[in-house]
Amino acid sequence: MKDIMNMNVKKIAFGAAVVFFTNFAFAQTVQDGINSIDSDKFAQAKTNFTNMIAAAPTAENYFYLGNTFLKQGEPDFAAATDNFNKGLAADSKSYLNKLGLATVKLGKGDKNAIAEIQKIVTDSREKDAEVLFRAAEALTLFEKNNSPDLAIQFLNKAIERAAKKEVPAHYYYTLGDAYRLKKMPGDAMSAYDKALPLAKNKASVYTRIGTLWMAAQQWQQAKTSIEKAIATDPSYAPAYKALAAYDIRYQQNSKATQDLINYTKYADEDPYTQLEIAKLYFTNEDYANSKQVLDKIFDKINDPIKFKLRAYQLFADGKYAEAKQNMDNFVSQAEKSRIQPADQGLQGLIAAGLAKTETDAAKKSALTAEAQQKIAIAKGAKDETMKWDMELAKIAGGGASQAGADAGPTNPTIEGLKQKVAANAQDTDSLFKLATAYQDIKNWNGAILTWQKMSTILPDWAPAYYSLGYSYQQAGNNDAAKIAYEKYITTVKPAEVEANKQTLAYAYFAVAYLSKDSDVAKAKDYVAKSLQLDPTYQDAVKLNTEINK
Repeated sequence: MKDIMNMNVKKIAFGAAVVFFTNFAFAQTVQDGINSIDSDKFAQAKTNFTNMIAAAPTAENYFYLGNTFLKQGEPDFAAATDNFNKGLAADSKSYLNKLGLATVKLGKGDKNAIAEIQKIVTDSREKDAEVLFRAAEALTLFEKNNSPDLAIQFLNKAIERAAKKEVPAHYYYTLGDAYRLKKMPGDAMSAYDKALPLAKNKASVYTRIGTLWMAAQQWQQAKTSIEKAIATDPSYAPAYKALAAYDIRYQQNSKATQDLINYTKYADEDPYTQLEIAKLYFTNEDYANSKQVLDKIFDKINDPIKFKLRAYQLFADGKYAEAKQNMDNFVSQAEKSRIQPADQGLQGLIAAGLAKTETDAAKKSALTAEAQQKIAIAKGAKDETMKWDMELAKIAGGGASQAGADAGPTNPTIEGLKQKVAANAQDTDSLFKLATAYQDIKNWNGAILTWQKMSTILPDWAPAYYSLGYSYQQAGNNDAAKIAYEKYITTVKPAEVEANKQTLAYAYFAVAYLSKDSDVAKAKDYVAKSLQLDPTYQDAVKLNTEINK
């Protein structure tokens, strides 16, 4: 679910080495805090900077604490602003804290903040490398509100100033981030390569290189780099987050769950980090763990995104009224710039779910109209957070449930296969046999759920979609059946068409038959394609005659 689950690769590494404190008698430094942020140990970083403020309440120390709240997975703009204001109270001329307040504006979607940041840098006379760096960092921090060209300009000047002593590795990391935003992967890789000899913890650099390869969809190179990161430092938490993203991409759900367990183990208990973990679990379709983590930290975080994640969880459980309440809370409390097309799509699906059981005709009609309008927004934005048509079809026709499968017919063969799948969720041979066994005894809930799992693990294996369509059709959910059949048709590779002519002919016929009362043009097109594949297919011949009278 990409809008919920932005992997935040831009935030993976901004420091140098990971420092584990075994003796807190040592003085804590800015670099210690940067190291903690780099390792996704935000609670540790906040403690570090809070202790520094207690020892010396300087403007700089307040800035670094405030900046930590901006760097965590979900920025806490209120806490950041509070610390930047305290920094300005300590020194009204503090360029860093002025940059901090401008960064908050930029994070909230105010593009005028870019000019404000530029003016602050000009006022500083560009003498301080740290001011230049933090200005550039601000301009790369937010995915939708940034200015990579200006960031590159500032970073090159910061590197030039710092070169008189030693350029910190994170200056080059951020230069790489800026080039990534400009979609210049070669220059980004060059910047990361320059960071490699400077970084005390090479895992930080290898992880960023791995996520850069992922962004370029060079998956094998990505995995190699991430594995290098883990080999270099097995306790470096962001590497496991990156590996989870890789395994989620390849639908390796059980592996991704283990990655997230490791990430949890090596990151810290900061509530906002835990929120990121809950989102990642949800993306991995591990709803139980997602709910468990969110329940643990729900009352500890102020960010309204917690309501959105809870709404997705409740929608997945079919609890539409509670899901609506949580989405309403999110929309009313969140900055408008944070509300995505997918959020409106989810509101549409929730409205469709509520419409199904609404008995008042006027309310039902209003909910149905809302569902169509809001789902159209998500589809119009080409958002792929959810399979909008399929989810809508599942609501309309009644989605398959595990409870329904368990209550349906079974036999010893099914029970044995269920145990095998429980022991190894990636056992596609057992999943295939289980789905077929469910079909044989007409347990359509079981068949649908199992074919869905097969298509998740093997998204390019066309037969799973055909069998899913057949199971939906037998269960009486024709809208979902049509979508599954069409997915089968588009997934069959050109080289496989000849070997699958008869099955394709039926899939085209099925879509035509199920569309004849609602979309005659589509029905005519699909039945013609069915007959092109098999001119002797009598059901298609009859349907073709019927709809072309």
